[in-house]
Amino acid sequence: MEKVFDQSTLQKELKGGYCNSLTQYSRFLTREVSIGDIPMGGLNPIRIQSMTTTDTMDTLGTVEQTIRMVNSGCEYVRITAPSMKEADNLANIKKELRFRGYNVPLVADIHFTPNAAEAAARIVEKVRVNPGNYADKKRFENIEYTQQAYQAELDRIYKKFTPLVKICKEYGTAMRIGTNHGSLSDRIMSHYGDTPRGMVESAMEFIRMCEDQNYYNLVISMKASNTQIMVQAYRLLVETMVKEGMNYPLHLGVTEAGDGEDGRIKSAVGIGTLLEDGLGDTIRVSLTEDPEFEAPVAKALALRYETRALLSEENSNIAEQRESITVKDLPYNPYEYNRRHTEPVQHIGGHHHPVVMIDVSKENLKDPYFLTSVGYKYSAGLDKYNMADQATDMVYLGDALPSFSFPGNLKQIYNYQTWLNLKDKNNCHPLFLFDEYIAADVKDEHLNLVSIKAEEAADKDLSKLQPNVVVVLDTTAAHGMAMQREFFVSLIKNNLQVPVIIKREYPGVNADDLMLFAATDLGALFTDGLGDGVWISADEAISLSLINSTSFGILQATRTRISKTEYISCPSCGRTLFDLQETTQLIRSRTDHLKGIKIGIMGCIVNGPGEMADADYGYVGTGPDKITLYRGKEVVKKNVNSARALDDLIELIREDGNWVEVKNV
Repeated sequence: MEKVFDQSTLQKELKGGYCNSLTQYSRFLTREVSIGDIPMGGLNPIRIQSMTTTDTMDTLGTVEQTIRMVNSGCEYVRITAPSMKEADNLANIKKELRFRGYNVPLVADIHFTPNAAEAAARIVEKVRVNPGNYADKKRFENIEYTQQAYQAELDRIYKKFTPLVKICKEYGTAMRIGTNHGSLSDRIMSHYGDTPRGMVESAMEFIRMCEDQNYYNLVISMKASNTQIMVQAYRLLVETMVKEGMNYPLHLGVTEAGDGEDGRIKSAVGIGTLLEDGLGDTIRVSLTEDPEFEAPVAKALALRYETRALLSEENSNIAEQRESITVKDLPYNPYEYNRRHTEPVQHIGGHHHPVVMIDVSKENLKDPYFLTSVGYKYSAGLDKYNMADQATDMVYLGDALPSFSFPGNLKQIYNYQTWLNLKDKNNCHPLFLFDEYIAADVKDEHLNLVSIKAEEAADKDLSKLQPNVVVVLDTTAAHGMAMQREFFVSLIKNNLQVPVIIKREYPGVNADDLMLFAATDLGALFTDGLGDGVWISADEAISLSLINSTSFGILQATRTRISKTEYISCPSCGRTLFDLQETTQLIRSRTDHLKGIKIGIMGCIVNGPGEMADADYGYVGTGPDKITLYRGKEVVKKNVNSARALDDLIELIREDGNWVEVKNV
């Protein structure tokens, strides 16, 4: 079997370095891989998949759940096979599914057990192996390797891995080489460190072994719970593959994204950032919920790019008229996080965290209680506001005037002409159109917001903006993220250090899609260190509280502003040793006031200390009714009875001085 493209053809195709284009939507063309009757990659649609949470030995339970997943939109279903007995039982599951008329390709999830992988590869359509623990070691040891010793380790792994490759070739079974940030082997960690480059090299070693056996039916993933690391790793992977003449399909996913709104936003930030640049051939959204709830989220993300591809074809002439940007042209490093340097204007830009701005002009401005939705709870008896952790920083009132006093630390933004006529301008600031600002004789001495459409930015002479200006960068373009990125590139190249609030408008978008679309569009920019504030505009039917929580959720997911406790929670599977959803909610109910603390909640040792790589504390199932508690990657208490494990976790946090009592507001 020959590879699809040679190296020179691939490099010619990949004009943008890690993507085809940084200015218009263009999907990176990967080789097509056969997975049962549903091929992936090439010109095929972005495929949807998920993973069962049942015990693999429960044949009927797994079959029933698989059917629910297929009916919700899953095109591939992954099932854990931690040992030989589960691997063998995949045959019974597959037989029952086929008997019921479901021909969905099955994927066996393998960790630690090469013999289970070899058995499963004879049964299912695809196997997933993790290079960090398939035939390698993870003891958190730092080992100094000579070049000869390192090669000897690779030779040892090659001998263990080759039998699986030969079976996959014989049976026509596909393979996902799935690197996880948290489970890099000691060998990789010692050589490359806990880095995106280490993740890439971990996968590339296995890819090269497969190619040495002339086996190319591969899919690759670079998963992490940290969205910045995940995005950087996938970009590096594509760049590295292209240099070696490879174009394998990409499986996108954020590990341990969590549940509810947080899980959806975090998944959209990581997955959507890559989809924006045309990367990704299949999606798995990992939520700590029943798996049938994952596929609709993944479908909503994927469907957006089917439409985007059609629009890109229609608007290709317009895009070609704009200056093309390649990765080599970028004035920032897309493979590591560095925030764009700006000169602060009051509390916006500079070293200040990104601000949140919300439009309240359509609200009842005679009623201070509506501000509860944006983090300010009014107490009539005391005539004061209690401020929540997720309290918005600025509100836009347009031309509407409130009849009550706003909180003293909440900035009010008015259209210029309305602001000009205010008798009391304390804590009130103007929003100009660009030309209006240039022509204005009277301006605010502290803070002026100037609105610029990304589509028209090239025509504006930004050098005319004074030091007390913050740009509000708006766009209504379908591929608006790329247009806004172009604006930032221009600012950096011209050494213009004006802070920028990124605004996106979503007319006609429902609440569920708003979270996903905004997390994608805004998250993609904040992930690269671009942006000093966020302003989401939506239909009146969308609640202020959702817009506010989505805004803060995006900043939390991109790790640019931490406003609440972060839960790194795995999505559960057949290996899980307790009810993950119930336990996550219980832990959340007692710890969600610990702003800035990261807690990993893992169902088993596979998704244990490695997978929750950057959590502050860990709660990991290690046996029936037994929990092991971690401080970082260090085991603190082993085999704690689950009935008292949460109390012990809280006591551990208290011992470290990180516990705070709940505020009664």
